[in-house]
Amino acid sequence: MIKHEKAPFNFLGQDPEPAYAKSKVAILPVPYEATVSYGKGAAKGPKAVIDASRYVEYYDEELGVETCQKVPIHTLKSFKPSAKEKNPKHFIERLEKEADKILSGNKFLVGIGGEHSISSALIKSHLKRHPKMSVLQIDAHADLRDEYGGTPYSHASIAARIADKCPLVQVGIRSTSPEQVKLAKKQNVKILYAHQIKQMTIQDWIREAIDDLTDQVYITIDVDGFDPSIMPSTGTPEPNGLLWHETLQLFKEIARTRKIVGFDVMELAPIPGLRAPDFLVARLIYKLIGLAFTKG
Repeated sequence: MIKHEKAPFNFLGQDPEPAYAKSKVAILPVPYEATVSYGKGAAKGPKAVIDASRYVEYYDEELGVETCQKVPIHTLKSFKPSAKEKNPKHFIERLEKEADKILSGNKFLVGIGGEHSISSALIKSHLKRHPKMSVLQIDAHADLRDEYGGTPYSHASIAARIADKCPLVQVGIRSTSPEQVKLAKKQNVKILYAHQIKQMTIQDWIREAIDDLTDQVYITIDVDGFDPSIMPSTGTPEPNGLLWHETLQLFKEIARTRKIVGFDVMELAPIPGLRAPDFLVARLIYKLIGLAFTKG
């Protein structure tokens, strides 16, 4: 399908877009950033992703289907903080209730951020429906600080908010601290560091990551988990990150051996005039939806 700039402003530029009541997948844009610590702009991420998605072909050449024709996708209105909502805690709690409402309608929820702190609300909501699920975190940073910048709801504390609630596997980590390493051991968080992955075969490190995941998996992606060569548009672009092929191999194997119950993609901070990272995230989301409803 040929896309153009006049396509409707929804995920994939669908015209007409499936009605919410008939959809299986709900895309929730969350343009929120309140605790970012270096580069800013994550609040602009959801809009950039949706814009780029309008140029993504419906046909998935690997799965051999037009995913959106088999799996109706509906884009929700952006979930934003109110003018009076200055405390991150209040916003996170309200977002969790919004996710509860979406999941109660038996939708497959995809969150687009926004800073990574908001993933805690989505994950907690999913845990209510899937109490035995595990979380796979793609990230450059361990995010296991109990608090950062004076709040436990910081983007640097997302993993700490969920590590004691369900099994957590982190892949691509290359920035942490002694305190976070200690907490990871205490909470039995499985960490596959980037430097370890680079010395292993894809098959070996993927097998090691999946071994610690339960049958039901939620995937949370901070785009800084990717290498800056393909993902410069993020607040803290750490070197030696993941590349597209190896990351997709991981997701395919999870889809083949586990059930993906939901996912989010966070921390895209668009750079004006540089569209490749925006398009990468749009393709990633569409690919993951396809994998979640098939067997990779």
